[in-house]
Amino acid sequence: MPDFENLSYRKSGAIATLTIDRPKALNALNQATLAEIQRAMQDAASDPSVHGVIVTGAGGKAFVAGADITEIASASPQEAQAFTRHGQAVFDLVETLGKPVIAAVNGYALGGGCELAMACTLRIAAENASFGQPEVKLGVMPGFGGTQRLPRLVGKGPAMQIILTAENIDAREAHRIGLVNEVVEPARLMTRAEEILLRIIANAPLAVRLAMEAVNHGLDAGQAQGLALESVSFALCAGTEDKREGTTAFLERRPPRFSGR
Repeated sequence: MPDFENLSYRKSGAIATLTIDRPKALNALNQATLAEIQRAMQDAASDPSVHGVIVTGAGGKAFVAGADITEIASASPQEAQAFTRHGQAVFDLVETLGKPVIAAVNGYALGGGCELAMACTLRIAAENASFGQPEVKLGVMPGFGGTQRLPRLVGKGPAMQIILTAENIDAREAHRIGLVNEVVEPARLMTRAEEILLRIIANAPLAVRLAMEAVNHGLDAGQAQGLALESVSFALCAGTEDKREGTTAFLERRPPRFSGR
């Protein structure tokens, strides 16, 4: 397993947990941390024993409080573009991992932290969590996917308000507008994330992966193209051992034993 300085990464059963661990900087994302997230996600993607990932933050105050302002402050336009393209590539990897990724948001999820959460498959928030895209206060704008994923999740109007006012919203408001899936007590956050992930990974792995791909790619296409992709993906599922096992188990009224083939 790779070694990390800015995060902890552990595996327990079928679940890998990635914890951003820069509490003195409220887990802000610098170039080194982005590179470590990328390495951890690549490991999770390539390890057949890992069926899902939970992402959270260390220290109790923040999930991720944003990108590292010290790096942004001194960046030239060329360096700033390289920084955003790096962050976008890492978050694209999170979104298209092929395995479910749940953000367990335990505090501030601001700027790059909100963008990291949005790249995850699902978002579970503690009651003390808060979300925002405060970049325009600093003379910049969201650069790790916020202008694209936020309107897709909550709609253009709410996304514009969050981005342009730079105001934070609390967990309940985030849930109301569809930014997060559930809000739980802080002590229940990791347990609930694990419960949901275990429910997902109890299902056929190939079907889960293809369903996620159909949703993600379908959102970037017209409905006709999305339906065509759905049909092809359904057909691929129909040729798997897991389909045979799942339908047989249903007819025999027993739990299925999926193999991922």
